[in-house]
Amino acid sequence: MSGFGKVAVLFGGRSAERPVSLKSGQMVLNALRSKGVDAHAFDPRDRHLEDLARESFDRVFIALHGRYGEDGTLQGALELMGIPYTGSGVLASALAMDKWRTKLIWQACAVPVPRYELLRRDSDFAAVVERLGLPLMIKPANEGSSIGMSKVRRAADLEEAYTLAANYDPIVIAEQFIDGIELTAGILGRQPMPLIRLETPRDFYDYEAKYSVSDTRYIIPCGLPPDAEDIIREEALRAFDALGCRGWGRVDLMLDHTGKPYFLEVNTSPGMTDHSLVPMAARHGGLSYEDLCLRVLESATLTGQEASRVE
Repeated sequence: MSGFGKVAVLFGGRSAERPVSLKSGQMVLNALRSKGVDAHAFDPRDRHLEDLARESFDRVFIALHGRYGEDGTLQGALELMGIPYTGSGVLASALAMDKWRTKLIWQACAVPVPRYELLRRDSDFAAVVERLGLPLMIKPANEGSSIGMSKVRRAADLEEAYTLAANYDPIVIAEQFIDGIELTAGILGRQPMPLIRLETPRDFYDYEAKYSVSDTRYIIPCGLPPDAEDIIREEALRAFDALGCRGWGRVDLMLDHTGKPYFLEVNTSPGMTDHSLVPMAARHGGLSYEDLCLRVLESATLTGQEASRVE
């Protein structure tokens, strides 16, 4: 498809999510090429970003996950070079990567989130347990794919979980565990995709459940009444919009036993592997993997261009 020009698919990178990104990017690259797109592999771990301008790339498909790809840094470089890219802009990418600041924005916008506290090495862990209860989810604020994350069932295990998370980020969150249904809502353009219900026999939906094992259940339709699903999908879009996200992404949430949603995070460059959720939701909606990649690529833009359209 000559209308896209010369396209760089950025994948790999330097984050802890590199192995997943390598899988996502190779699949995206193959899909775009199968549709006739002049697509080229580009690993920013091994190449200078200036090569994108030097080699006259017309747009970029970002298939990087985590730091230096999903956190606004790469987006800023592409803005400076004037190369349109897929996904959210600089500010939204940085906010969504930071689970703590995501929560602050959502709380200001009345988007429901689980109760939480920030942990430090000198925190009174017993007092945190007293205030939030058990179980707790312990998370590094700026990692994805559940890396560095633990579910704590006993107060005695909290300090160890904190230490694990702090290996990945200095900001560590202790979050109330919502006992209920885990859901994810893909976003494509302005359209929330069908919800997927996630079930795993593991302690929680961790890295292995996402990418390695075959016993994770992906339930679509998710089993909610259509009216209830529509309400949650619209709330997911509102949560996405509150951070200023655009193009495409994925919003993760929990539904408690009363049916109330609690929003967890936004992924602005979701996985595109054979285990990934956005392609699964797209397929359920009648959109093939290849056509999904084209739709995402079509949305590539620059923040300034988007701002001018809004004005």
